[in-house]
Amino acid sequence: MAGSDTWTVGTYLAKRLEQIGLRHYFTVPGDYNLVLLDELLKNETLQMVSCCNELNAGYAADGYARATGGAAAVVVTFSVGGLSVLNAVAGAYAEDLPLIVISGGPNTNSEAEYELLHHTLGKIDYGYQREIFDRVTAEAVVVTNPADCPRQVDDAISSALSLRKPVYIEFACNIAGLTVSRPSRREFGHHPVSDSKALCDAVDHAAELLNSASKPVLVAGVKLRSSGAQRAFCDVAEAAGYAVAVMPNAKGFFDENHANYIGVSWGPVGSPGCSEIVESADLGLYAGAMFTDYTTTGHSSLIDHKKMIQVHPHSVAMPQQTYTDVAMADFLGALAPRLERNDGAVIAYRRIEEDVRRAAPNSPDGPITTQQLFAAVQKMLDGTSCVVAETGDSWFNGMQLHLPAGAAFEIQMQYGSIGWSVGATLGYCLGAPARRVVALIGDGSFQLTAQEVSTMIRYGVRPIIFLINNGGYTIEVEIHDGPYNTIKNWKYAQLMEVFSAEDGQGWGCSVTTRAELDEAVKTALGHHGPALIEVAIDRDDCSKNLLKWGGYVARNNGRPPRFD
Repeated sequence: MAGSDTWTVGTYLAKRLEQIGLRHYFTVPGDYNLVLLDELLKNETLQMVSCCNELNAGYAADGYARATGGAAAVVVTFSVGGLSVLNAVAGAYAEDLPLIVISGGPNTNSEAEYELLHHTLGKIDYGYQREIFDRVTAEAVVVTNPADCPRQVDDAISSALSLRKPVYIEFACNIAGLTVSRPSRREFGHHPVSDSKALCDAVDHAAELLNSASKPVLVAGVKLRSSGAQRAFCDVAEAAGYAVAVMPNAKGFFDENHANYIGVSWGPVGSPGCSEIVESADLGLYAGAMFTDYTTTGHSSLIDHKKMIQVHPHSVAMPQQTYTDVAMADFLGALAPRLERNDGAVIAYRRIEEDVRRAAPNSPDGPITTQQLFAAVQKMLDGTSCVVAETGDSWFNGMQLHLPAGAAFEIQMQYGSIGWSVGATLGYCLGAPARRVVALIGDGSFQLTAQEVSTMIRYGVRPIIFLINNGGYTIEVEIHDGPYNTIKNWKYAQLMEVFSAEDGQGWGCSVTTRAELDEAVKTALGHHGPALIEVAIDRDDCSKNLLKWGGYVARNNGRPPRFD
């Protein structure tokens, strides 16, 4: 690390990453970032995690930010690296994750001297990468002068933490080792400050509406996390006694063992009885909800706005009135003591509640069914577990899992980039080493990003990956089938031997019966490295909710154009 009197561009950046809580950063080296990596390595608090490609490094940073609740960093080279990580950064933007993208850039002299460079578009204009990232970040800057480095780095990091969005910082390759001023004392990020009158008026209005309702409900949405309002939401639930549901991308945000929890609100594919209670409520408070085609099952389950109080990160929308400059956490915290207890919706739910955790059919020697697989997953879970569910049927089966108190659940529903879960599993394991990650990944998704399992082996993390082999892109089949949804089969379990080579601790096996599955789970739980269990599932054995959901989404996608 730099001495107390000598700081470089690179060591300054490293110190700031350390100060905001990072212990790892993810990277793929390239000639434009090599000197920068040398400088970052001088910080012994930070561990460099070398990934197989930039896209996976970005997904790993995504998972790391989810695990820690803070920021994550990915370091790439110019253009060939930067544009490769772009998809992961777009996903982090959609999911409100403060991912710090650090890219090497051309020498400061190259553009001025009209030099054509490798890894570029063959034009003497090297600002295009910043311009592209400007669309998927809260701030995108290029650092070419060491004197400006502290301000630019600090402002970008502050934006990432304050706005809960990615930022992009590009460093010219010939400045990483140049000296800069020492890092000053600074607090990064800030919580939004509510306008006191708007907050008071919004709370008064909401309390009046909710206390007048006969069967109000609470619904947790995905933006609770990025708004830092999960605790405040739980306080409202405790104070009011309302029935509590979660949107599918907020599963795990509320204790599923709580007496008032009624399940996942997802229209016709939600938890049994849940959507009926939510949709029949005379008033619902929706905190951080996003109503997209995916979360509303092709816009088939939209609620009348006259029956909604929508709490957004910085505003509260009520029937016929919206209050701006009101922070979500402030609003929920002030609302909780103003509410009268009302368990009308909870009582109604208990009348129709079904036990959906039925035992799987007892056929240990027959082919494994999806129901049997997820029954086995359910038995594995405890309060230290984190379930990472890949886009596809794992979403729908994962929603049926009952999370023990303290367990976490991660899903990329807004962006839905298949293959995300492999890198995200790596990042989550490093960000939360006390948790045991259980990853649910389909074969089609796995083929996009499979090589990052070798990085899991390299760094000794211990996820258990259930590789669901059903011969193709099941989610796409149910939306719109065609020959393009069939993939080439792999011997997935044998990849663990390939990736481990002579020094790794990866373990894999293939199972076709429930008895084999039970034995594999026992082995995986005791293994001291990554474990991959390839589970052969019939192509047509998917959840009925995927079938239903796929039909709704297909109809929504297939609406004819209007030219009026």
